[in-house]
Parts: sequence; C-alpha cells; structure tokens
Amino acid sequence: MQRLLYLLLYPIMWLTSILPLRILYIKSTILFFIVYYIVGYRKKVVKNNLNLVFPEKSSAEINSIAKKFFQHLCDIIFETIKSLTISEKEIKKRFVYKNLEVIEELYKKDKSILLMCGHYASWEWSGILMKQTKYKGFGVYKKLDNPYFDKLVRKIRERFGGNIINNKQIVKTLYKEFKKNNKTISLILSDQTPKPWAYKDRQLFMGIDVPVFTGTEEMAKMLDFATVYLKVEKVKRGYYEATFVPLAENPKEYKDYEITRMFLTQVENQIKNNPPYYLWSHKRWKHRN
Repeated sequence: MQRLLYLLLYPIMWLTSILPLRILYIKSTILFFIVYYIVGYRKKVVKNNLNLVFPEKSSAEINSIAKKFFQHLCDIIFETIKSLTISEKEIKKRFVYKNLEVIEELYKKDKSILLMCGHYASWEWSGILMKQTKYKGFGVYKKLDNPYFDKLVRKIRERFGGNIINNKQIVKTLYKEFKKNNKTISLILSDQTPKPWAYKDRQLFMGIDVPVFTGTEEMAKMLDFATVYLKVEKVKRGYYEATFVPLAENPKEYKDYEITRMFLTQVENQIKNNPPYYLWSHKRWKHRN
C-alpha cells in the first residue's frame, strides 16, 4: 500500500514541480481557500496556540494572523514540491544568505558549526548553503514511516550537496567526522517538542513553561562545536533572506542550557516581530505547565 501510494503521488508531484512558481502560487491560493474555509485543517490548534501566546490580541487580530499563516503554509507546501526540480540558479535568487563571512571566519578558526534553526519562515530551501561553503554539510531530519517518501525527502534535500541524517544517527555521524578532523556544518531544527518523559530542562517559550529540546546544545558541548542561529525571514512571496547570528563559539564556557535559552530568545523575537510565519499548526505547547 505504501509503494502504491508513492507510485500514484510521485508523478503528480513531479509534474507539478516543473510548473513556474507563479503558477504554483495560484494553486497555493486555491489550496488555502480549501484548507482554511472548507476543510479547516488544524484551524482549532492554530487559533488555540495563538490565543495562548498572544492573550492581549483581539479575536480579529488572531483571525488575521491565522489566515496569513495558512496562506504561508500552503506556499511552503508548493515550494517544497518545487524543490524536486528547481534550479540552483533560481533557488540562490530566492533564498539568499546575507552574511556568509560569519561561517567563513569560523571555518578559518577550525570550528565546526551546529546551525540552530526554528520552524520559522522556510527551512526547506536552506540546504542551498552547501553550495556556498567549504564545510561538509549535514541536515537532520526525522525518518518518515513510508520508506518510499522517506527516500524522496532525502533525495530532495540532498540535491544541492550535503547529507541528510536521521535524528537518531546524527551524534554518531558527527562524532565520526570530528575524529577524522573534518569540519562540518549541520542544520538542526532545535525548537522541537521533546517527549514528556525524555526532556532535561523546561523553559519559558513565548511566556509558556514547556519542556525544551536541549540535544543541540549537548552535542555542541560534547564536540566543542560553535552554535549559530539561522535567522530566516520572508521578504515577500517566494523570497527569503537568511542571516547567521553567532550564539556560542566556545560552548563549554556557557552554563547548562544557557545556549538553548539564547536560541529560544532569537526564535521568540522573530515570532513577536512577524507572527504569521511560525509553524502554528505544530502542538508546541501541548506539554505546558
């Protein structure tokens, strides 16, 4: 059944991906009306999350943010599909790294990097970084249940170099690279929700006490890797700018979970500045106190 589903959907996805993005955004708008007004996909989750972290906002403001979020989410879906065939030239035009000199300086200092990312704006096109750096690149992902789509996701994200690694294998993989004296840069979505029995720290995130993912900080301290926040901003539809924000060049000098706090503060600032582009459909606050 899993193979049949893949065989049915892949040709549709590929044919869709070869269409110009201007056409895909028309399709995205149609999908938005279906998802928001007809199906109501996770509409309750989104609005509950928004009301939780923005208690001061009116119903009209919450509804406005929710609509913009769903419009953005539908764009992300089609941008991900477009990743199947998008050219290197086009993706470099649409996802721009503004200050590559930050990681170039760390490379000269012989420092590997853990690039801490949030579920904000876009992360699917961030892999184009691997075409613009001397580092050996890795991206961390969670394995999909369907092995055929799992293979497709890895293929898409490895199109422009880099290696996609299961989150359960990343520590072992980076340790091997470290022992070989290979300098690496790894993109890790670090604002995830840990299992309620597996977390080591709780912190305030958008004013709510929740378990926080500390694995990135722990890896940084274990391997003495620099931590950098990847600040991605949506400039306009289909265009993003990414800025490297240094967090800790020598992580062992910081108290436990201090780097995690620094990272969360960066994500919070982006959310407060422009709320629609966070992944509100994710149940980030489900284990709150």
